[in-house]
Amino acid sequence: MKTSSQLGKAGQEAIKYIEQLVLVFIGMATVYATFDEIYKMWATALVSVGDLLLLFLYLEVLSMVKHYLGSGKLPVRYPLYIGIVALARYLVLEVKTLTPEHILAVATAVLIIALAVLVVRYGHVRFPYTEDGDNPNVPK
Repeated sequence: MKTSSQLGKAGQEAIKYIEQLVLVFIGMATVYATFDEIYKMWATALVSVGDLLLLFLYLEVLSMVKHYLGSGKLPVRYPLYIGIVALARYLVLEVKTLTPEHILAVATAVLIIALAVLVVRYGHVRFPYTEDGDNPNVPK
């Protein structure tokens, strides 16, 4: 009979493989979406700023998947960058229909996310983690 410790390790391994499988699927879906968008641009012979920003979003997602598959860790900055680009794309595409207040709200959201990136980067430089995940600057 297996002990709870053995079952816990087996469960963690199973989750790890499921996680890797889902990440590979996300990567493949992103590659498909990228080529689909490029095909649409080619077929219409038209490239807009919104299309380019969408390609940047796909690139950021692929970069995030690559980093996570390689290290098993996901820096908080990647989703923040994706959020900034997504909001910028939204502004570019919808600027004609947005009210000034709405534009100000989205721009403020971009500023807040950019400040969050600065705080995260400062924290990482000021309080670096060791390989085992411990922060030597924080007392135990």
